[in-house]
Amino acid sequence: MPMQPVPLDKASRLLNHGPTVLVGSAHGGRVNVMAAAWAMPLDFDPPKIAVVIDKATLTRELVDASGVLSVCVPCVAQADLTRAVGGESGKDHPDKLQRCGVAWEPGPQTGTPLVQGAIAWMECRVLPATVHVAGPHDLILAEVVSAWADERVFSRGRWHFETGPDALRSLHHVAGGVFYAAGAAIQTQHPL
Repeated sequence: MPMQPVPLDKASRLLNHGPTVLVGSAHGGRVNVMAAAWAMPLDFDPPKIAVVIDKATLTRELVDASGVLSVCVPCVAQADLTRAVGGESGKDHPDKLQRCGVAWEPGPQTGTPLVQGAIAWMECRVLPATVHVAGPHDLILAEVVSAWADERVFSRGRWHFETGPDALRSLHHVAGGVFYAAGAAIQTQHPL
């Protein structure tokens, strides 16, 4: 797979376009992956993210116990997988990842699942201040400690979906199991 390291100062760009993500967790021999539509970058240096993880989920239980998580950006080719892991509970189905067809490898720094076929991976360490917002609001704040992206659609610190295969466009959940794919690039004339 053409996954290449992403410099940490560019890691926020992996989420800044608002994709649906797959949140991975692992602790005590248990592993889970869930879909999340509410994830966003928070800071550049060090890179930080926010993701909403309901306290009733197995993922939240494992993240709270381990203090780490992974965030993977699925693509169009993984729409069914994304819907499956978003609609099935790891608490109800201990074999959820197998049932949903999730192939993964453990992250080298956290051991959390990096979903094969995803177009970006981030390993994250939960920030200590999270306990103040996670309890009442289910908002987890984390620092990105490593990141990779598929060089066919992300290179030189930027997404370029318009030159890659359509199957590698990111997914964006709108409601009721409906996703949109990242669309065409629009170039402006205003210099940056």
